[in-house]
Amino acid sequence: MPELPDIVVYVESLRRMLVGKSIENIQLRSPFLVRTFEPDLMDCCGKTIKRIDHIAKRIYWQLEDDTCLLFHLMIAGRFHWRKVGTKPRSKNDLLAIQFAFGCLMLTEASGKKRASLFVLNSADELAAHDRGGLDVVAASLAEFKERLTQENHTVKRALADPRLFSGIGNAYSDEILHAAKLSPVTWTSRLDDEQIERLHRASVEVLQHWIESLRAESLDKFPEKVTAFRKDMAVHGKFGVPCPICSTQVQRIVYANNECNYCPTCQNGGRILADRSLSRLLKSDWPRTVQQWEEHFGG
Repeated sequence: MPELPDIVVYVESLRRMLVGKSIENIQLRSPFLVRTFEPDLMDCCGKTIKRIDHIAKRIYWQLEDDTCLLFHLMIAGRFHWRKVGTKPRSKNDLLAIQFAFGCLMLTEASGKKRASLFVLNSADELAAHDRGGLDVVAASLAEFKERLTQENHTVKRALADPRLFSGIGNAYSDEILHAAKLSPVTWTSRLDDEQIERLHRASVEVLQHWIESLRAESLDKFPEKVTAFRKDMAVHGKFGVPCPICSTQVQRIVYANNECNYCPTCQNGGRILADRSLSRLLKSDWPRTVQQWEEHFGG
């Protein structure tokens, strides 16, 4: 699922290209994508895009009459820029939005179509889709601490909970915890002030680093390589690979159709977490099914 750095770069690229431009045509190949009945999606044809922004992991377009298109890409949804007149033909092509100078294609590389589009009457209706998560990059240490300790969860879950923090998911929570030198299964109620300060600093630095890195990668191009697995990441998706700090092999805990990656030396005093028992621990503090994951952590 695209997390905050990718979402920010998507929004910035879409703004440069599309704000002030009119939608010429819309071709919907997968009717299940649209989760609302009114207004009609096709009524957006001919309207000019006034604003593009995001709410956590959801991207929205505000049109000239204040109608809003709210996109939730979920795990496998992606945007692609195509030449003028490209039609949705592949089984992964869900939607083509045509402009005078090109086509924005929404795809989903999954048999389970979870990406969604809500057509809303006004910007006011967007509030119902805001999970209330704190913008970590802009938050003070005091605001961060209040959210982090609001409920008692494993720190891995707390970071990825969209009701607590905005835009952080499985990938960047791994990277943040590695940078903060904290075990993913530490309970938030047991963190002392120094650890919370370290976690706040790591959260800001990791997210800012990847936003800047992905900006530089895309430059004036549309971001086509949106992925949760980056070769320069320290631990996420790096099971068995040496930690870039201490060279210890990165370990993982597998749970609820996901996995948590960590360095035993940097984050857990050199001890490898027992996968079976801690998988059960995480499951007790984590959704048990993909559906529950999406409902709770979809952002």
